[in-house]
Amino acid sequence: MSGRLVHVGSAVVDYVYRIDTLPAAGAEKTASAYARVAGGGFNMMAAASRTGMKVVFGGQLGTGPDGDFLRAAFAAEGIETLTPPLPLMDSGNCVAMISGDAERTFVSWPGAESRLTPDMMKPVQVVSGDWVFTSGYTLSYPGSRDALAGWIEALPAGIPFVFDPTPVIADIPRPILDRVLARTTWLSCNTNEAAEIAGAGDAQTVAIRLLAEHCPSAEGVVIRAGARGCLVRMADGGTRAVPGFEVEAVDTNGAGDTHIGAFVSGLSRGMSACEAARYANAAAALSVTRHGGSSAPTDTEIQEFLTERGEAMTAPGRADATAT
Repeated sequence: MSGRLVHVGSAVVDYVYRIDTLPAAGAEKTASAYARVAGGGFNMMAAASRTGMKVVFGGQLGTGPDGDFLRAAFAAEGIETLTPPLPLMDSGNCVAMISGDAERTFVSWPGAESRLTPDMMKPVQVVSGDWVFTSGYTLSYPGSRDALAGWIEALPAGIPFVFDPTPVIADIPRPILDRVLARTTWLSCNTNEAAEIAGAGDAQTVAIRLLAEHCPSAEGVVIRAGARGCLVRMADGGTRAVPGFEVEAVDTNGAGDTHIGAFVSGLSRGMSACEAARYANAAAALSVTRHGGSSAPTDTEIQEFLTERGEAMTAPGRADATAT
């Protein structure tokens, strides 16, 4: 596998509470379980790292208990941090409530990841073969969006840039969003985010509009549809619906991040877009059978899962004829 994943998004600490149902207004619930875990962009980075890709982090971590917690989590995954800690500010956090139907509700508090200047980005240098990724969260913060958008626009032409707008897409000023989309090589988003950018319609129609009107430099777009899988639309006009896998979900937190991390990892080692999407669907399916946002599987686990489902990949980047 060549190149690194250079992640210039956000990482936060998730405080995860498991409850049967969300409490009514003014009511109180007692959680059945609690965990403190690395979250946000960490989930995507973990998915790429566990499938064999070298990952480095070019975003901001804070100085304090949450920043220290994230640095330890990065070190455990072998993820190098390229930037020094932001003084006098801790990393942000997110309270995640996971209900009995495996759905989740979030409340976030921004920290160091919401601050970015061109000087802070100077240690983040890309080289030939690297892949760059960011999410909408860093672009939604007033204190980081301009610096990050400018840095993305200045990327060398041969560096692939992958963008996930995330559910906070409505908080990204449209001029900033347009600048980032114009430099995007691969856009991965869910159906709601795709419609927020390009308007309502069926997935194929929206994907066509995304490429024609919003992502002029993109090789393709991926529109994720949860358990149903995803749709891949290529700039050359090819479209493929890649079905998901039926599993017993216990926690959907981080499934989209796992999908993107596995997809980029697959592309980086020479898989076609549809092969990488099938690989990512399998990774996301495995992740929702486990508790925790950073529940991404390893490459070996994904290959075993695909073999069990009769969709084994015969060699890196080559799918068996039965899996087309």
